[in-house]
Amino acid sequence: MSNKYKKSLLVCNGSSCQSASNIDLVQHINDKLKEYGLDNEINAILSVCFNKCTLGPNVIVHPDNVEYSTVSKDDIDDIIIEHLLNNRIVDRLVYNDLNEISGTAKKQYRIALRNCGFIDPENIEDYIELKGYDALAKCLIELTPEETVQEIKKSGLRGRGGGGFSTGLKWEITSNSVADQKYVVCNADEGDPGAFMDRSVLEGDPHSVLEAMAICGYSIGATKGIIYIRAEYPLAIKRLKIAINQAKEYGLLGHNIFGKDFNFEIELKYGAGAFVCGEETALIHSMEGLRGEPTLKPPFPSVSGYLGKPTNVNNVETLANIPAIINKGSAWFSSIGTEKSKGTKVFALAGKINNVGLIEVPMGTTLREVIYDIGGGIVNDKKFKAAQTGGPSGGCLTEKDLDLPIDF
Repeated sequence: MSNKYKKSLLVCNGSSCQSASNIDLVQHINDKLKEYGLDNEINAILSVCFNKCTLGPNVIVHPDNVEYSTVSKDDIDDIIIEHLLNNRIVDRLVYNDLNEISGTAKKQYRIALRNCGFIDPENIEDYIELKGYDALAKCLIELTPEETVQEIKKSGLRGRGGGGFSTGLKWEITSNSVADQKYVVCNADEGDPGAFMDRSVLEGDPHSVLEAMAICGYSIGATKGIIYIRAEYPLAIKRLKIAINQAKEYGLLGHNIFGKDFNFEIELKYGAGAFVCGEETALIHSMEGLRGEPTLKPPFPSVSGYLGKPTNVNNVETLANIPAIINKGSAWFSSIGTEKSKGTKVFALAGKINNVGLIEVPMGTTLREVIYDIGGGIVNDKKFKAAQTGGPSGGCLTEKDLDLPIDF
């Protein structure tokens, strides 16, 4: 968040809040701040999804960390007069009891979503202020490619796209493959109905994914990265384009990054929304202009992928963890979660549940905790019947499965 202003009003810019005219609300707030003579001290900006998708438009007063929900233009005078001028909370708009952690904030631990909602995703300075690109600098200046791969391997991070394969091992295999060109591919083809995890990360923190891709490129010996994203994500695409251009302007993508002999470029390729293209070989075929159909492995993409070259494919959420692991260390990350499933997992809560939205919890959290403690239980206190996990390729879990830990 820019230090120019004493306070900022962060207005949720998730898809649900967009449908509730959030952009008009931002303009109205800034007009009102000017009317009250506060425009040099306080500003209103669009942020990312706050994960309270049924309660929009949502507004957070930063750094007070007070969240207002279902905010309309008629409420802005009250927020300015009461909260900003007289330091009194507008109780009728407060999302929950400010003295306790409740609702979707319960039991969460944010790693992949660490910056979402706290930065302007279209301003690289906001990302840099929160140690953005420090991890890339650390790798290029302090670590060899092999040491970087081992750090990811020791962390225990596994692919968050569903397969659960060791991320570090995948990087190691790609690194050991010999070729004149290698590729880093970010799989942003999120096809499961009701899923919006990857979209939200790209909309809210695009630079974390770009930084991770560059780190991966350095580690495996690749100079080119590709983000394969479905065309139905216009806001994510817009912000990725802005982020890529900003990173180039700051010398964080392109040639001789951080003054080192490392070059890395990133481009976007668009998918048409086919569910099967979430599978890595089908995705690669689609990028090549072929029919998006999966093929038998081996050869694995790490050996022969895009254009027949070694290709490392990770999904958005997996990559979003990488800078945090490099900055804080593999031991820190591996201390979270369970023995075989380290770190956290992002979930999209949808359906007949009270708190709809995005959450991130440590691996090993039970389904009961997700649905009842975080999700607030079933609408109208109805009996739980089943929860579908993993989209069409997943399955339904019943009441007898509520105490199962979520892990690989």
